[in-house]
Amino acid sequence: MFAESHVTVSSDPDVRLFVARSDGPPGRTLLVIHGGPDWDHTYLREPLAHLAGRHRLVLPDLRGCGRSTRGLPDDAYSPAAATADLVTLLGTLGTEPVDVLGFSYGGLLAQRLALAAPERVRRLVVASSSVLPVPPAAYGDLPERAAEAAVWADPSLSGPARTRAAAVAGARANVWRADALPHYLRLLDGVRFSAEWLRPLRAGTLPGPRVPDAAARLAALGVPLLLLHGRQDLVFPASLVEETVRLIPSARGVILEEAGHMAHVDQPDAWLAAVADHLA
Repeated sequence: MFAESHVTVSSDPDVRLFVARSDGPPGRTLLVIHGGPDWDHTYLREPLAHLAGRHRLVLPDLRGCGRSTRGLPDDAYSPAAATADLVTLLGTLGTEPVDVLGFSYGGLLAQRLALAAPERVRRLVVASSSVLPVPPAAYGDLPERAAEAAVWADPSLSGPARTRAAAVAGARANVWRADALPHYLRLLDGVRFSAEWLRPLRAGTLPGPRVPDAAARLAALGVPLLLLHGRQDLVFPASLVEETVRLIPSARGVILEEAGHMAHVDQPDAWLAAVADHLA
């Protein structure tokens, strides 16, 4: 279903993104930006693969992630650099505007992309992410996150092994429905984790991904925006969706019940239907 290739997006430094593409009309292209960021795109292939044919799906691994270029200097990993890569990638796809779906950390990059290259973005989906900042006291010390926190503090773990262990330990917090958890763990088995972005993050040199005044700037841009969220998301509060919709006239929100941060795993049919409806 997916053709896989590498696309050069930067010569200084040399960066090649691994990109999976499906068949579909070029005028109905959906660019999908994964989260993590030290993950790859594969955990998002389902249920999005069901849109292939009606849409041309384009799923890259960000620089330093998955099968894209790794081993760059720490200062080469930044939201600005990742956004520039995506703008260049869009240039290789043609001149027609594309739809963009960003998931979690990728939702923050999707906003940056829409603001950096508004002429290239037709519609925007911010999934399991937020436009507004997460309040410091939004969650407090969640017991659901204790297992994941222990992994990050474990001195015996490092590199991609630490990233993978944290993802597995955080699975019960990210997937709300117990019967969906085994499927999610199988998805994680297939993810090619890295730790490239983790290095500058732990060193305190990684710039934050959030765009200042994002709500006001997206409102001025007027791009049709879907905020797609799980009610039980323990990373980005669902309450931010309603607040954002009030601030951005071109935005609408869909909050799925019985769904956590990985809402596409908890409620795949409803999640996909919301995406398809927004792109119609």
